[in-house]
Amino acid sequence: EEEEEEVGSCQNEPPAKRVRTEDLGQDGESREDAGAEEKEPTERKRARGQNKSRPCMKPTHYEQSRLCPSVMQGCAEKCYFGPQCRFLHDIGEYMAVKPADLGRSCVLFETFGKCIYGVTCRFAQAHLGNGYQNVVNTDLAKQWEGKSLVRNNLSKDLQHQLRKRKFIFKKADEYLRGLAKPHGGGGKGGKATGCSTEEQEVSNCTTPQEGLGDSPEYPVLPAPGEDPKPDALQSPGPTGGEEASSVKTVGPVTDEDMIKLRSCEKKKLEIQGKLYLAPLTTCGNLPFRRICKRFGADITCGEMAVCTNLLQGQSSEWALLKRHHTEDIFGVQLEGAFPDTMTKCAELLNQTIEVDFVDINVGCPIDLVYKKGGGCALMTRSNKFEQIVRGMNSVLDVPLTVKIRTGVQEKINVAHKIIPKIREWGASMVTLHGRSREQRYTRGADWDYIAECAKIARPMPLFGNGDILSYEDANRAMQMGVSGIMIARQVPIGALIKPWLFTEIKEQRHWDISSSERFDILKDFTNYGLEHWGSDTQGVEKTRKFLLEWLSFLCRYIPVGLLEHLPQKINERPPYYMGRDYLETLMASQNVDDWIKISEMLLGPIPTSFTFLPKHKANSYR
Repeated sequence: EEEEEEVGSCQNEPPAKRVRTEDLGQDGESREDAGAEEKEPTERKRARGQNKSRPCMKPTHYEQSRLCPSVMQGCAEKCYFGPQCRFLHDIGEYMAVKPADLGRSCVLFETFGKCIYGVTCRFAQAHLGNGYQNVVNTDLAKQWEGKSLVRNNLSKDLQHQLRKRKFIFKKADEYLRGLAKPHGGGGKGGKATGCSTEEQEVSNCTTPQEGLGDSPEYPVLPAPGEDPKPDALQSPGPTGGEEASSVKTVGPVTDEDMIKLRSCEKKKLEIQGKLYLAPLTTCGNLPFRRICKRFGADITCGEMAVCTNLLQGQSSEWALLKRHHTEDIFGVQLEGAFPDTMTKCAELLNQTIEVDFVDINVGCPIDLVYKKGGGCALMTRSNKFEQIVRGMNSVLDVPLTVKIRTGVQEKINVAHKIIPKIREWGASMVTLHGRSREQRYTRGADWDYIAECAKIARPMPLFGNGDILSYEDANRAMQMGVSGIMIARQVPIGALIKPWLFTEIKEQRHWDISSSERFDILKDFTNYGLEHWGSDTQGVEKTRKFLLEWLSFLCRYIPVGLLEHLPQKINERPPYYMGRDYLETLMASQNVDDWIKISEMLLGPIPTSFTFLPKHKANSYR
């Protein structure tokens, strides 16, 4: 009754006395007062971090009237949606509203003899005949017939299996059943083994049951004496693993059924002394990797892919696994926080795509990943870390590598304690970034500590990562005893700022590259992007988006001919300067409008409602 009286009194309050919660801050002060007090210090703050509220304009936004794909493929009468289709079926009507062409030469037509985008191509005048017929260069098209330029595509059949949870994870289920078996006293204080069945004789490693209840992916373990069910550590819902374990197969028994692949029989990574292009989120796409491969990168790796998204069959996540035929040593990087999803994802990729190694991301510092227990957080969750490494290693036929940082906190290094364990768990290689999570990409990398860890890691190879911006830095790093070096996005320079760095390291020279040569690199990137994402409006705008993201890093390059001393230091940022020609000055601009101007020189004018904001605030420093 007292509560009802209080509620009634609140409702009887006049509107003037009711204070809206949205107008109050956490400490009860109004936002207007707080804003007035914080207005002055906010202006003095240094721009850093990400632009998390930047507008997200999808490429499909720039084309309101789109042609039905069935018309593009020449089978309009077979449109699945029939009269309810929301796309245009009249080519003449589409051509009346289609934006103007961007050029007279189509990269796809000149390279492959045929443009699959037909009338929707933004360079269609190069290959359209009478009646909007798509012209084909038969001789050139025959040369590419049957050749697969890009591998690791997601088939519709596989996507259907993943979405319906019908894909069978035979090896992963077997390993996860081993984790579910009670060990010791059982019950609430029991432990779950962290070894696969084949490794229990070698190592009796046990891991506490901590964390098993903090996620819906981990149900309660069975009581002692009960047989663990196959789905003891599975995600809720049918997965197909139950059917695989209960149905007995009929047929001849092969060696693969009786003998498991030993670690010494796995394919070896011959990467001693090679240059490794790190997996770069957003900018480390396939066209950019082709650029770096052309300049001498030996090893390439796809962008970080989230294992749960891969298991759900998301097309956007599977696109990160695509591999160009020129990438001879290629790997993929996975991010996850739990052994069931990571082990299943490793088995899925082992059966469906072609890779030379699989890398675990234990170095991602961003909060979105860290708070879920992935990335750097795995360095503090050693039990889950061990289960993930052992589980993935047991289901993979290719080497497993791990990328870590020095630690989570700035002055507390823990990598030297974790590296021997990673070697014992079965990893083939470790890459160490010489900064902690709290440092992110600020301050210099600790190469003395990397050298110490390289000695501890032997005989397992260890690659060093951090502050490689010239061939002199690379030489000093190799003298530290590391097996190789990884070149990434180091602030303020690296592969994103200077993709020809691989050539400089191999040729042991400083390359005073001209503005026209750098513009040719951008031109090649746009051509690769149109090949990869398409030459229609959607593909052009996606290429433009990734070009602008790259230009936000590329503008930090300082031409060698303008430097007062060589090489450029890691944290040196130049004042505003005039280049040796107009193009060099334009490429050095920190203004987003100038980056858009460069994109218009390559991809034509931008759409009327086009907006772009760089991913990182520090990319447009004042």
